[in-house]
Amino acid sequence: MEPKYSFGCSTSKPNGCLLNPEGSRMIFFEECKTSPKPNLKIHTHLFYTNHLGEPGGYKSSEKLNIDSAWEKWHQLHQKGWTEVAHNYG
Repeated sequence: MEPKYSFGCSTSKPNGCLLNPEGSRMIFFEECKTSPKPNLKIHTHLFYTNHLGEPGGYKSSEKLNIDSAWEKWHQLHQKGWTEVAHNYG
């Protein structure tokens, strides 16, 4: 039985960085390296940004299952968050 995800496919996962429309916060999505593949988890790390749009202050982190991570990714896109080129860590 293959898993079915409502927002992605079993081989894809939300990965990267999103910036809010005001440019005041960014969120990083990354795969949790220690989670087993059938039970994949995604870490999200939320930061305040500085005047250059770079991470300026840590706000919070969260560990989500793949469905919840895709749901959060799509909700943020619907609210106007855009993908930006930043690497976490």
